[in-house]
Order: sequence, then structure tokens, then C-alpha cells
Amino acid sequence: MLAITVAMPLILESWWGFTVSGMAVVVLILRTYLEDKTLRAELAGYEEYAQRVRYRLLPRIW
Repeated sequence: MLAITVAMPLILESWWGFTVSGMAVVVLILRTYLEDKTLRAELAGYEEYAQRVRYRLLPRIW
């Protein structure tokens, strides 16, 4: 999803698309953070899973 969101303005050659793409990336990162926070609080066993699987969105970054 992240790769498509960033690549689409390049494919369409749309500079305005980068504005929308940037906002979509911010929303995606925020949603991932909030979802992870909720799962840690409410889902039994997720904390142990999160410790084993370190990267949630981008390998070796986050």
C-alpha cells in the first residue's frame, strides 16, 4: 500500500498527486501506530508477538 501510494504520482506524472500521496502516507503511518497500540492493550498474546516481529510497516526502519 505504501509503495503504491508513493509510486502513483510518478506513474501519472502528477505533481498535485504528491500532495495527496503525502497525506495518505501520513494517515497510513498514524493508522498503523494506533492499531498497534490498540492491539497491545486489548489482544491477549499480541505483546509477545510484537516482540518477535519487530518491523510493522517498513523492514529495518519501523
